[in-house]
Amino acid sequence: MSITLPRSLCKSASRRGTGRRRVQRALIDTEPLTMAQPESKKIFFENLSGAGKAIAVLTSGGDAQGMNAAVRAVVRMGLYVGAKVYFIHEGYQGMVDGGENIVEASWESVSSMLQVGGTVIGSARCKEFRSHEGRLKAAHNLVQQGITNLCVIGGDGSLTGANLFREEWSGLLTELVEQGLIEANAVEKYSALHIVGMVGSIDNDFCGTDMTIGTDSALHRIIEVVDAIMTTAQSHQRTFVLEVMGRHCGYLALVSALACGADWVLIPEMPPEDGWEDKMCEKLSATRSRGTRLNIIIVAEGAIDRHGKPITSGIVKDLVVKCLGFDTRVTILGHVQRGGTPSAFDRILTQEVQRAMDGKRFEEAVRLRGRSFENNLRTYKLLAHRKPESELPVSNFNVAVLNVGAPAAGMNAAVRSAVRVGISEGHKMFAVSDGFEGFYKGQIKEIKWADVGGWTGQGGTLLGTKRTLPGKHVDKIAEQMRLHNINALLIIGGFEAFLSLLELLTARGTYDEFCVPMVMVPATVSNNVPGSDLSIGADTALNAITATCDRIKQSASGTKRRVFIIETMGGYCGYLASVGGLAAGADAAYIYEEPFDIRDLQANVEHLTEKMKTSIQRGLVLRNENCNDNYTTDFIYQLYSEEGRGVFDSRKNVLGHMQQGGAPSPFDRNFGTKITAKAMQWVTKKLVETYRQGRVFANTEDSCCLLGMRRRALVFQPVVQLKGETDFVHRIPKEQWWLKLRPLMKILAKYKTSYDVSDSGQLMHVVRNRAKESDASVAM
Repeated sequence: MSITLPRSLCKSASRRGTGRRRVQRALIDTEPLTMAQPESKKIFFENLSGAGKAIAVLTSGGDAQGMNAAVRAVVRMGLYVGAKVYFIHEGYQGMVDGGENIVEASWESVSSMLQVGGTVIGSARCKEFRSHEGRLKAAHNLVQQGITNLCVIGGDGSLTGANLFREEWSGLLTELVEQGLIEANAVEKYSALHIVGMVGSIDNDFCGTDMTIGTDSALHRIIEVVDAIMTTAQSHQRTFVLEVMGRHCGYLALVSALACGADWVLIPEMPPEDGWEDKMCEKLSATRSRGTRLNIIIVAEGAIDRHGKPITSGIVKDLVVKCLGFDTRVTILGHVQRGGTPSAFDRILTQEVQRAMDGKRFEEAVRLRGRSFENNLRTYKLLAHRKPESELPVSNFNVAVLNVGAPAAGMNAAVRSAVRVGISEGHKMFAVSDGFEGFYKGQIKEIKWADVGGWTGQGGTLLGTKRTLPGKHVDKIAEQMRLHNINALLIIGGFEAFLSLLELLTARGTYDEFCVPMVMVPATVSNNVPGSDLSIGADTALNAITATCDRIKQSASGTKRRVFIIETMGGYCGYLASVGGLAAGADAAYIYEEPFDIRDLQANVEHLTEKMKTSIQRGLVLRNENCNDNYTTDFIYQLYSEEGRGVFDSRKNVLGHMQQGGAPSPFDRNFGTKITAKAMQWVTKKLVETYRQGRVFANTEDSCCLLGMRRRALVFQPVVQLKGETDFVHRIPKEQWWLKLRPLMKILAKYKTSYDVSDSGQLMHVVRNRAKESDASVAM
């Protein structure tokens, strides 16, 4: 089976309920629609022609949140290039039954489905399609409509069925001719069936894609429940056992355990060692003895022990009650994670993984899940289970951790990770309150393992943070470094943190105290830190923007046509406005990086006015807070109000600091946890490398780094080398990857624009080829 998908189609498809619109895909075809081109030749989407072609889209198997976003993108991108696009209602059953189940789609028919969960075109099991006769009927129904391009959104079984259908296609056409159901020339006319598959499954258990449609939303539902449960559990000193879906795949259980800091997790890929019952109870008892008022245990529904015996949530509850006498409750989340019927196909593992588990080769099963799953498990074990003092190494190094800049959701998860990894490495960890302002004032204290318990799900920053840069107080900070014998610094923050590192690097020439390893982890809702594609906190902000836009649009339900003007944060960085606009289905998003004038504004108003004269009733316009000094939010609101008079009315909303607040999203919790764990491991390595003659002395460029995510890899980059990539006046990187998404947003809003798809994914065969981790980067 071959897996790929043109990024032009992928990037808007994701899941309902989350702002980060990731794209999950697989192409099952030997003849991709986009042909491989020489690197020097540019390919533009608007030059591709779909004239005379027909595309059908269906959803199959269990529903997953985000399927509607994928359907909307397929329909509008298909119509944009001039193709006919059809809905196939009720999945493969609708393809077999034909008739009214296959309906031509229009631009307006998908205008209100982006924020709806599940799948509005329906999904159904179809035993008939599994038979040759059923597939023959399906082929006949497609040929009658001239459909030879099929987009299937579903799980493993759905995509496997699609591939079988493609392989049989020519034979099916021949049979239809023999039965007199189609003309002989139809065999040549419809000779090839092209199939694109996008994986929709909450369990993230499909090879060839990093994230499946629905997974992130499922994690959101789980974390929402966990956060709510933790409140009541703390009030009554209870232990809660949560059972999550996944059958033989423990992804949801593992990642949710990492995101909420659970005390224990049980997954099928890595059953606990014999005697786990006693070890778990010892861990729970030790946690309570340190003053914690609650315990959280997460159980995957397919959890087993080393002998293949099921471990259910009921068994775990009875064990805790019997051994410890704790007040224990069980919560089975069930279909609330999905919002629909569970899918057996969506939960199928690859045969290799299943064989490894059947053969009790559990380490191999974890490895086959991929490096991300392996890394999640390793990080969870590192942070959840503290080794006895006698087993901990002793490094005699002191490491300080602090937040700098504005608060960002996920900072607390990052601090927790830094503290616990540092302690596991044998270091003494120090927490600095209120950033560098607290540093020069001496607000520094040692922080222990238990001090950061329960921090993962907390919003804001419990350490406190300030925008103060160290330059003016560098002498006092050096004195505090000397007083507390600080041997390394870990800074978590945004653009101010980047500037702070540059100032400390310069201060090394005057103060030896700063000749220590220093590393920064990016954390800001603006996502404007050079050297990293993503920052901790940006995903939570996008979720807030998307959820608010959805609510605002719904608030006008049943009223006359209305356009909403929404102002987002970000400074001069248009990331939140652009990606939030793509996620919420905006008609326009005004940003500093893409200059505009009154003619552009007038064209946007006229375009939206024409759209609103049709059946479309809601319009959405986003504006970055610093996109233009003169074209303010009030100005744009007044312009749309005046020019749209008689067709629509306008409302405005400034989202403000609500984008910074709230509990961190699952992605920000896990991203903050994993990236900071990697940063602390780098600190340990540098401390060992630079320790000479009884002291740490690090004065090279590579001892003062920013750890950023670049194309899915975590990369340590000397901050001095990032100066050339930075626009210091506007506090943004000179090049930003997400700007390539803006034409896609315009196309989906029915604008004619130029969209470069030269970097579209090419056909690849999925092979198990594990790259070695290097010191410079590690795959997420």
